[in-house]
Amino acid sequence: MKSITVQQLRERVDIPLIDVRETDEYAAGHVPGAVNLPMSTIGEHLDELPEGPFDVICAMGGRSARVVETLEARGHDVTNVDGGTNGWAAEGYPLDRP
Repeated sequence: MKSITVQQLRERVDIPLIDVRETDEYAAGHVPGAVNLPMSTIGEHLDELPEGPFDVICAMGGRSARVVETLEARGHDVTNVDGGTNGWAAEGYPLDRP
């Protein structure tokens, strides 16, 4: 499984980011540009996944790692974000809130 740190995520350009946390977690604060597709419903939204490479994030990296493994098995070019949204915030990077 491919993984990147939150520092590497901050430097990435033009790579879609999927946030697999639940909607209430996402609404409380998310990495700017992240699209919310909760892990609990992602099977219903496979047609909404990006065509090319994309990154997956959750709170700390556990849920996103499980999603990445599943999506890799389906042929997606996907990368896990180690440390997740909590790691992003701990670095002092901004969070978007609706």
